Amino acid sequence: MQLSDEEEDYNLSLSKFESMLKTNKVLFFDSEEFEEIILHYLDMGKANLAKKALKLALEQHPKSTGLKLVQVEMLVYDDKLDIAEKMLNELYAIEPTNEEIFIQKANIYSKRDNHEKAVELLQEALKHTEDYADVYNLIGMEYLFMDNLEKAKKSFIKCLEEDIEDQSALYNVVYCYEFLDQNADAIEYIKKYIDKNPYSEIAWHQQGRLHYGLKEYENAVRAFEYATYIDDEFLGAFMENGKALERLKRYEEAIENYQRTIELDDPTSYALLRIGKCHEKLGHKAEAIKYFNKTVHEDPLLDKGWIAITDFYVRQKNYPKALYYVNKALAIDDQNRAYWKRYATINKAMNLYEEAEHGFRKAVEYGDANLDTWLFWVDILQYLGEFENAIMTLLQASEFFPEEYEVEYRLAGFYFLLNEEEKGTFHLSNGLRLNIKNRTLLEELFPLVWERKSVQKYIAKHKK
Repeated sequence: MQLSDEEEDYNLSLSKFESMLKTNKVLFFDSEEFEEIILHYLDMGKANLAKKALKLALEQHPKSTGLKLVQVEMLVYDDKLDIAEKMLNELYAIEPTNEEIFIQKANIYSKRDNHEKAVELLQEALKHTEDYADVYNLIGMEYLFMDNLEKAKKSFIKCLEEDIEDQSALYNVVYCYEFLDQNADAIEYIKKYIDKNPYSEIAWHQQGRLHYGLKEYENAVRAFEYATYIDDEFLGAFMENGKALERLKRYEEAIENYQRTIELDDPTSYALLRIGKCHEKLGHKAEAIKYFNKTVHEDPLLDKGWIAITDFYVRQKNYPKALYYVNKALAIDDQNRAYWKRYATINKAMNLYEEAEHGFRKAVEYGDANLDTWLFWVDILQYLGEFENAIMTLLQASEFFPEEYEVEYRLAGFYFLLNEEEKGTFHLSNGLRLNIKNRTLLEELFPLVWERKSVQKYIAKHKK
């Protein structure tokens, strides 16, 4: 790739400076060369080299405003805001129309969380700058800090009017639109942007994402495909296109897109998992399981991989195999509620009720907040004859799920079984109040309780 003259000079300056550091000879650089060298080291996160270069620069050019502004930038970088501000005031007295002074002052106010004042100073910088795009971008960022997304959006749009190629501003415009729930407006904006800049793969990719968010999958696919025509190594666009094609049940094409991401970069567990899911949908069972295995091999900590394998075998009703994989998953992460719930469900299907009870208990312990998990657990406790434990579990569940008829009818059933008539009647009354239509739940779960004359009498009275 041919370097421009400017890049050649820049690389020469850098290598000249670095060889000077090695030999301890002092060479002369003009002030602009020094500015570029210092900013290069700052961008690289090499603050010590930047400070060395600045010290030499100020010895050779003690009056250079540009270098003093770089010094201010470094002071701000080190959070020495008061010293930086004092220097800026001195520089302002000499050069009151230098936009960089206003930009650095704005930076200081931004660091002090006074974003309104920062915007004021940046508005002043606009009067003195030729680089409007950069200043509008900075104003947009300040509005983002203030959570004023409407004004941020307008600033980033102005930035793009000045510099249509500014990719970060384009991302930020779309982010603002999305945050404000204006996806349709965002698509309109991107369309106009593409009219002016049709070869922007970023714009096509963003348009695809917006269509996907609105469930317009055909349009999303079209946009992602344009992005990949413009840049045939655009990994993100291939990945998102795969997702959109999956939604359209075009599984073969989805697989091709995911495969392309693997050709472009190391395989990600996400791409391998999606390929496995597509093969499963196509009925390619051997291929599906091959990719699920690759997924957990690539990233053993990705729970979606283990869940995919386990669920695959559950759907095949191959419970021993499903149990084998869920146990492997639990060996890696024994605090994962999704693993425990599956462990419980599989054991229940195999009539291993004590293991199933243990699994449901662990799932709840590690934060499973689904009512059905609690109810499965209670039903297993009932099967095991642990009525007291079942009642304690239901009372706990009722704290998370007050006013749930399924909890109330079960509590009524257990209390009646233990001959605690008063408590049984109280919970039966709650169940009937919440959902009289589903009173037969009591009959399903507690047929002996249902047949009691006192219970039938109470239900009949309540119906009236």
